[in-house]
Amino acid sequence: MQRRPSSDIDLFDTPVIENSYPAFRALRDIGPAVWLTKHNVWCITRYNEVKQVLGDYRTFTTSKGVAIDPAVNEATSGPGRANSLTSDPPLHDEIRRITSKPLLPRGLKEIQATIEDTARKLVDDICTKRHVDGMADVAHVLPLTIVSDLVGLPEEGKQSMIRWAAATFNAMGPMNELGQNALPQIRELHQFCINDAVPGRLKPDGWADRIYQAAARGEIKVEQCPGMMREYIGPSLDTTIFATGHLLKLLGEHPDQWQLLKADRALIPNAINEALRFEAPIRLFSRYVRTASTFGDVTIPEGDRLLVLYASANRDERKWDNPDQFDITRKANDHLSFGYGIHTCTGMHLAKMEITALLSELLNRVDRFEVGQPTLSYNNTLRGYDSLPMTVYPAETAQAEHAALVAG
Repeated sequence: MQRRPSSDIDLFDTPVIENSYPAFRALRDIGPAVWLTKHNVWCITRYNEVKQVLGDYRTFTTSKGVAIDPAVNEATSGPGRANSLTSDPPLHDEIRRITSKPLLPRGLKEIQATIEDTARKLVDDICTKRHVDGMADVAHVLPLTIVSDLVGLPEEGKQSMIRWAAATFNAMGPMNELGQNALPQIRELHQFCINDAVPGRLKPDGWADRIYQAAARGEIKVEQCPGMMREYIGPSLDTTIFATGHLLKLLGEHPDQWQLLKADRALIPNAINEALRFEAPIRLFSRYVRTASTFGDVTIPEGDRLLVLYASANRDERKWDNPDQFDITRKANDHLSFGYGIHTCTGMHLAKMEITALLSELLNRVDRFEVGQPTLSYNNTLRGYDSLPMTVYPAETAQAEHAALVAG
């Protein structure tokens, strides 16, 4: 009988949710594949192996769900319930042809000016206020004003998108308190998508409405529409919001990196990718093992479930030099925060466009900013903040203060 490397680390225990990185390192040191005794599931810990799993949908499928709990997987995958995340080709490709169209670079050109204008107004506002919440007043604004309007849900749905998104990701973990509390909200979301987010109540030609247009053209079945619509509700919001919050916190805590950006705007893409590598908004996702697979000297049997540790891969010492250092000069564009392979995040181009617009305006208008201690958002799958105290020093104010100082 083969040796099965194992650990009693609970990735969903509160202290580990608060800071997963020591646990991730301990698991990487054990091996590329480790059995977690607490939840009877494997975890894939290192960069190369995580990328291997994400790139091989035939062996490591999402068609049986991406949660740990079997009941949640049954409720969110299969005919009529699947979206592109919880399906494999050909169904995956059929869904993505429709849902990804407005999220590809060509489709996003139509809204780039709106995003940039909204970013200008946002930075005007925070420069006036000076003391803001980096989450509610900054990170939330573009996704909630832009994305919620583009999706085009009825008003009561717009108000619930953040709550439903958080519940969706909580339900992907075990049925701990966070998972249990998410279930009523998941049922509420399901009923909303079936009964309320329907033609006649959706914004005409919004993203959600276009799904029903595709059904009317016979490209998909109408019963697929509610499941596909959920694709726009979760991933389009929380991940972008949390990625923005992480970038703000990291730049606020590392003024030397902010000054590098001020001196060289060409580093903006690097800075965004490095923040995504350093603090992945999604810690982990699950896969079902369709065919027995070997990692090193460990074979994972067919029918087992594994956790793919995105955030651990992004800090793997075997891949990255000084992985626990935030360095915007690092070429980090091969981070795995958006996934890899056919299930790469559909909304990554929109997320980068929004974050780039915000960061560009901050660099235009802000001399420097400081951040305080954030309040963590407790979630089984996501890592991000509920609040982030932020003090902004506008460039014009800094110039006036300098002039006054020189004048004596």
